[in-house]
Amino acid sequence: MTATLSPTTPLTALDRCDRCGAQAYVRVTLAAGGDLLFCGHHFREHEARLRPLALGVQDETNKLEPTQTPITLCRHRFPARTEQPGRRTSFPCH
Repeated sequence: MTATLSPTTPLTALDRCDRCGAQAYVRVTLAAGGDLLFCGHHFREHEARLRPLALGVQDETNKLEPTQTPITLCRHRFPARTEQPGRRTSFPCH
């Protein structure tokens, strides 16, 4: 007898994304049967195609929290640097 996980069973660190192997934060239960597990990134990428096929979606992406203070980026998408005396930087904003 095979145990079936109910959609309310919390996802754990052992649950891995079916696309990339990262920790899964979303379980999609398909109407045709079976479950698919996704990391937040891959669920967002495929969500529009999955929703019509799903009986239910268990989204636990609220568990994701930044682990560090975000770096302030300038318009060039590089971390801002402080100007060093006598050294010219490549962007006027740095």
